[in-house]
Amino acid sequence: MAVPKSKISRSRRGQRRSHDALTGKTLSQDPMTGEVHIRHHMTPDGFFKGRQIVGAVEED
Repeated sequence: MAVPKSKISRSRRGQRRSHDALTGKTLSQDPMTGEVHIRHHMTPDGFFKGRQIVGAVEED
């Protein structure tokens, strides 16, 4: 099993982990409907890049 040859200080460990933080999803606004959606995904109404891709879903 691998064992470290010398102690890694808290500072050096923190410097290595500084880029590991999670980021939130990037949101965009549809130009036609003004809805907010995840980038490169269609809106809940079925619009993508100002065009309707999927017809509206009717709920019973």
